[in-house]
Amino acid sequence: MKVLVINSGSSSLKFELIDMTNEKSIAKGLCERIGISNPIFTYKNLVKGVVVKDRPEPMENHKIAIDVVLKQLQDPENGVIRNVDEIDAIGHRVVHGGEYYDDSVLVDDEVLKNLEELSALAPLHNPANVMGIKVMRELLPGKKNVAVFDTAFHQTMEPKAFMYALPYEDYTELKVRKYGFHGTSHKYVSEVAREMLGKEDSKIIVCHLGNGASISAVQNGKVVDTSMGLTPLAGVMMGTRTGDVDPAAAFYVMEKRGLDLKGIDTRMNKQSGIKGIFGPSSDFRDLASEMEKGNERAILAYDMFCYKIKSYIGAYVAAMNGIDAIAFTGGIGENAFYVRRDICNDLTFLGIKLDDEKAGEWLPGNVEITTKDSKVKVYKIETAEELVIARDTYRLTK
Repeated sequence: MKVLVINSGSSSLKFELIDMTNEKSIAKGLCERIGISNPIFTYKNLVKGVVVKDRPEPMENHKIAIDVVLKQLQDPENGVIRNVDEIDAIGHRVVHGGEYYDDSVLVDDEVLKNLEELSALAPLHNPANVMGIKVMRELLPGKKNVAVFDTAFHQTMEPKAFMYALPYEDYTELKVRKYGFHGTSHKYVSEVAREMLGKEDSKIIVCHLGNGASISAVQNGKVVDTSMGLTPLAGVMMGTRTGDVDPAAAFYVMEKRGLDLKGIDTRMNKQSGIKGIFGPSSDFRDLASEMEKGNERAILAYDMFCYKIKSYIGAYVAAMNGIDAIAFTGGIGENAFYVRRDICNDLTFLGIKLDDEKAGEWLPGNVEITTKDSKVKVYKIETAEELVIARDTYRLTK
């Protein structure tokens, strides 16, 4: 059985074709600048090791982009399937499932209606996700589509963790509450960490660190708490997002700078975080390069980032009344070994003992970076969000 995984953004579309007989990815790629001039199409045949990078005719919409993807997958020279009949089902990343869904679901008209209602909670993501589903249903009629939600894994949180101290009717009438995101990553990484621990009864903190970053407390496979909130803006400091901030600070900035709601939303989501403090870029590689030169704003941004993560780890140890392991994942969590090292070196009170050699360099695969006698284990785990989506799609359609 082959599952096509689709992650549809407002002007981009990631795809991956996975053979579920062995859970191996056989092709993947990215359509960029959909609906914008000078589109870019990148395709990787992972069986042959071939990479195709093209600048096709303008991809005016997602229907044209997906048509480009399907044609490339069937290409006589670099394709991996003879025809679309070999695609058994399509799995879609959907950012917000609200309180409707605590698990992945087969898509029908009612599901699409619910997802469109939730667009107000994720205006940058859900409309694009829904668009991808509609296009696939049109281009491949009869194929089953599955929605896999970023929010679903976090729905085991208790009200004491997900409620905001706003008037209760804001929850009952407007569904304002903490939902959490990056759920597919937190689910996969926490499961791998449990396997590495060899302990079902476990307390694990997952740090998904990338341009977007979130922390979760997972006890016995269920989320106790997570850092992102109603939207992905809350929690730790991120590439361009503020993370937690006093709401009154936003009102004050709005007034003093003459911003409307859209203006402050842009400032907090796209101009803040590492980029806001550091200045030139939100890319952690640029930040690290400038830190080596002694750039004070780069050092400040880095220190703030690590401090916020340590603060959440401490809070979640308290929330679970203990901890067995910390798992780092995501672009920064997997590759910036110094971030893992610097955070853990300030958590020695937990009984963490780093293996100096493993903690001091980049290592491939899923690895433990603590010593054998460390009371709390620390892992670097490579996330596989597309695989989680494919697994759920397979589970619901096989």
